[in-house]
Amino acid sequence: MSIRSASRREQYISFFNRPATPYYLVVGSVAALSALGIVMVLSASSVVSLQQSGSTYTIFFRQLMFFAISLFIVYICSHWKRSIWDRLVKYALPASFLLMLLPLTPLKQTINGNTSWVRLGPLTMQPSEFAKIGLILWCASQLQKYELKTLAKSSMRHVAFLLPGTAIIVGLILKGGDLGTTIIILGVVAGMLFVSGLALRHFVSVGAVLGMGVGYLVFIAPYRLHRFTAVLNPFAPSVYKFAGWQPAHSLMGLASGGLFGVGLGASRQKWGNLTEAHTDFIFSVIGEELGLLGTLIVLVLFAALLFGVFKTATQTKDHFSRYACAGIGIWMLMQVIINIGSTIGVLPVVGVTLPFISYGGSSLIANFVGIGYVLNVARRDPDIRLAVRAQQNL
Repeated sequence: MSIRSASRREQYISFFNRPATPYYLVVGSVAALSALGIVMVLSASSVVSLQQSGSTYTIFFRQLMFFAISLFIVYICSHWKRSIWDRLVKYALPASFLLMLLPLTPLKQTINGNTSWVRLGPLTMQPSEFAKIGLILWCASQLQKYELKTLAKSSMRHVAFLLPGTAIIVGLILKGGDLGTTIIILGVVAGMLFVSGLALRHFVSVGAVLGMGVGYLVFIAPYRLHRFTAVLNPFAPSVYKFAGWQPAHSLMGLASGGLFGVGLGASRQKWGNLTEAHTDFIFSVIGEELGLLGTLIVLVLFAALLFGVFKTATQTKDHFSRYACAGIGIWMLMQVIINIGSTIGVLPVVGVTLPFISYGGSSLIANFVGIGYVLNVARRDPDIRLAVRAQQNL
């Protein structure tokens, strides 16, 4: 190994070992993903926006409004004192429960077969997006509260601590028929149990039970079963014009993008073939317009974001903050895997957005609340705070 390459390697190691690196990775990756998301929402939504309102910019301007609100929220959340978060955590589960009751009221709205939305004047809201962060904070509080009580006992007791709240929220989500959000929440809770020290044998048992539960929910609903079977071959004549339509045209878009794409705004699949081009399948539009290079950039940015979030979780000495940051990181990871997995045809389509990129006010604002909490934890770390201040004074 040459002296120059060894020196470069030491620089990289030194960068990732710096206290403030997680903070800057989270801020930088979220900023880049959000900027890319705004541009891609403008491109991917132009056709459907023109059809719905007569203007190609209507959906884009809404996303800009949601983004402006999100910037205000992330600033507030990242600067709150720990005492404020402690007070909010006490109401996290009751607030999530009340939010999930809204789709059972006359405000409910059904979109793509899921009654998980509510209409508030000209806008719609998906309460389950905010219930995710509420449940994560509650689970973190429970794990911290009972941590000392379980050190000398079976780690399966961890499951009992989280079961009541999780069951309530999941039950209300399933009432609206939203399997995608259900899978994400179950994955997040399972991941937090693993982080808390749940023994591997118990973790496998819990995973098997959850897997059988999801399998049952798929089996009893024909439309869900068709989506799962479409994964095998979305171009098969029996499924192509039905459950296979979206994943098939998503693959067509990705395949036609090549290395550098067909050009920003030049997607062909968004002209009616991908009806959810600006939401669930925006990654396909990125691949078609920006090519393989564009999709790899997105993956690198998400990798940097997740590294920053999980690094923040491991650096903090506060157990509650560690569990909460880990839960937020798992939440982001689950959404990225499920969204991109359905886009490239290896997972069934369950209606999950791509964080910070897909159109949607509820999703975007909830994501920024989660990131706001992570940045709040980072800012409370003495080493990170001093490093950030030193950098700002340069």
